[in-house]
Amino acid sequence: MLSLFSPRIGQTFTTISNELPGYGGGGAPEVGFAPAEPAFFDASAPLPASEEVKSSFDVQAQERLVIENADLSIVVKDPKTRMREINDLAKELGGFVVSSNLYQSFTPAGIEVPEASIVIRVPSERLDEALEKIKAGAVDVQYENRSGQDVTSQYVDLQSQLSAKQAAEKKLLEILDKAEKAEDVLAIYLQVQSVQTEIELLKGQIKYYEESAALSAISVRIVAEEGTQPIEIGPWKPEGAAKEAVQDLIFFAQNFVDFLIRFVILILPSLILIAIPVYVVYIAGRALVRRFGKTKVKVEEKEEAKK
Repeated sequence: MLSLFSPRIGQTFTTISNELPGYGGGGAPEVGFAPAEPAFFDASAPLPASEEVKSSFDVQAQERLVIENADLSIVVKDPKTRMREINDLAKELGGFVVSSNLYQSFTPAGIEVPEASIVIRVPSERLDEALEKIKAGAVDVQYENRSGQDVTSQYVDLQSQLSAKQAAEKKLLEILDKAEKAEDVLAIYLQVQSVQTEIELLKGQIKYYEESAALSAISVRIVAEEGTQPIEIGPWKPEGAAKEAVQDLIFFAQNFVDFLIRFVILILPSLILIAIPVYVVYIAGRALVRRFGKTKVKVEEKEEAKK
């Protein structure tokens, strides 16, 4: 709720609260700027009882506004081709594609298979037709969900709020034209800006409901036929296991020989090159420690002899 108050411009808001429909009582006085008690102007005040009754009648008279959506999963032989067909279907029915995705998945047996997902919007009156064409030719339909949401009440309420805000905006603009003082003009202008912002928000919500009801969303998961096949356990073949074991042994021997060659030619010389300077530093450090140690012992012996 946006309310502005100022002792100097209270007289302006007294006039506003009496003139705007739904804000104050009595008839509309002559516009003027005579001093008055400070008052508040609330551009987001609730509708009066008469407007609420009118809104309830509007709900009954308004054609039902229902948002219908569908979600299904189908099994096909070629997900990529079917996704392209659904894309063309959306355009054919007067809709459009919201998103599409083609990716690779894996079966329980570890086999890589293609899979796709696509979301389209089509006119709500052609939703049944679209679903039938999407399922036509599918190997199987794993699931199909359809939902509907009646938003008639919310839609009518938004329209009533929009009418009230537009009436408030009109009155504010009329008063703004008659204002003379700079502070009065500024205060009323801020109120106009606030009401216009609320009007744009209401228009956006109304448009969202209208578009959602006019165009139904269909989410389709497209699964490859081989991705739904059960796991088959074939007969045990010892000769196959033996063959694989021999191959693995040969690979191990090859890798081991490769390691020995790299160790002798590369790793061992590298270790020797690193060890030589480390050993020289070690010998030099040890010689210095011994030298200083002997010097310290001689000094201590001389001191003992003097004592």
